[in-house]
Amino acid sequence: QVQLVESGGGLVQAGGSLRLSCAASGLTLSSYGLGWFRQAPGKEREFVAAISWSGRTTYYTDSVEGRFSISRDNAKNTVYLQMNSLKSEDTAVYSCAANLYGLTSAQMEEYEHWGQGTQVTVSS
Repeated sequence: QVQLVESGGGLVQAGGSLRLSCAASGLTLSSYGLGWFRQAPGKEREFVAAISWSGRTTYYTDSVEGRFSISRDNAKNTVYLQMNSLKSEDTAVYSCAANLYGLTSAQMEEYEHWGQGTQVTVSS
């Protein structure tokens, strides 16, 4: 059974940092492209960041560029999202996803596996 399990969410003040983790079981992430998406209350899910299967290519949505960093540890079968300088508008449920093509894709439909998500709340 394939599972992606996120952790590391919580409540943080504006300007603070959080590090999200997404651990996989039932599949080996090393050949997958990985992404983070988020969904704020009343809004559609949106792309945040992606990393290629090799880790050499990353891609961010404009609103988090320079503040967030995606990385992966294939030995631990885990992908991370380091979030710095958090803003109230970053409040959302953050989910990780994996795509078999190994791409740094911002398109949700290209991802086959999804986690349940972890809540991030940024207080102003």
